[in-house]
Amino acid sequence: MSSNVVVRPSGRSFSADAGETLLDAGLRQGVTLPYGCRDGACGSCKARVLCGEVTLGAYQPRALTDAEAKTGHVLMCRAHAQGDVEIECRGVVAEGVVPPRKLPTRVASITRPSADVVVLRLQLPANERPQYNAGQFLDFILRDGTRRSYSIANAPHLAEQIELHIRHVPGGKFTDTLFGAAEPALKERDILRIELPLGTFFLRQSTKPALLLATGTGFGPLKAIIEHAIHTKDPRTLRLYWGARTLKDLYAHDTALELERQAKAAGLDFTYVPVLSRPAPEDNWTGRTGHVQDVALADEPELMMWHAYACGSPAMVDEARRVLVEQGELNEDNYFADAFTTAADSAGA
Repeated sequence: MSSNVVVRPSGRSFSADAGETLLDAGLRQGVTLPYGCRDGACGSCKARVLCGEVTLGAYQPRALTDAEAKTGHVLMCRAHAQGDVEIECRGVVAEGVVPPRKLPTRVASITRPSADVVVLRLQLPANERPQYNAGQFLDFILRDGTRRSYSIANAPHLAEQIELHIRHVPGGKFTDTLFGAAEPALKERDILRIELPLGTFFLRQSTKPALLLATGTGFGPLKAIIEHAIHTKDPRTLRLYWGARTLKDLYAHDTALELERQAKAAGLDFTYVPVLSRPAPEDNWTGRTGHVQDVALADEPELMMWHAYACGSPAMVDEARRVLVEQGELNEDNYFADAFTTAADSAGA
């Protein structure tokens, strides 16, 4: 028995089979609803039920608050239709989404720009050129069927190899193999299985200026977005605010500076602003301090005509949404985010 699902205001519709989430049903039928973790932990797939009933599986309270649930909001990755329903979801993506594919890949190189970050490069089979939107992510499909998601850190036109920026999560099932804390350790030439592209985090077609906010390895997908913008000579204003505790935590600081140089040489309006929250004495830091969303808002206090893209820790993603919308008057429909949740976040759902 299937249910008919209508999405407002787009008017798109699809059927959901019994036991199938609204998100999975939509993706299966080419209706690309916004999503991120798919585990009830990030809140990217939030929607409001206008008519009909749904049941919800377990989720993180941070992803859907009690107040939101009382006003009919649900997480589409955890929602099951109980008969025909109508939902309100303004983030339906219609343009340029490539269906995901499962592929084998070989580890080409593993480098460590800092003590807790690895840059992993993957080589696809010969004659396979990955197709994706800059900012999207891939899944590693592990031997036991579990998955680990990581954002792609290079633009499609630079994807002779796929680049990933991965931070060590102690006890992490996948990252421990990268950092030698678990056996067998991952090494060059190992074969892995991936699925890509996934997610709806990428620049929307617009002429509006955009704030790009990152913490930690959230810089990776934003790096890909900026590379693509330079390649396509995107005329919009782009401002990247990358936050970390100390200078050494900005593991690709020189790369960000080089992107700024390339953009300006091409006549594009891109600015990189590094932000430290706890600069070390040896940093001799004279730059901006605090949190990226606060620094960005201080520079641009009126955001009615802007888009914002936030990527990194769930705490930053949530707080940036609140600050930019409440204080900067950003239209919430113009806020796009990719919260880097961990398996522990999902397990606590």
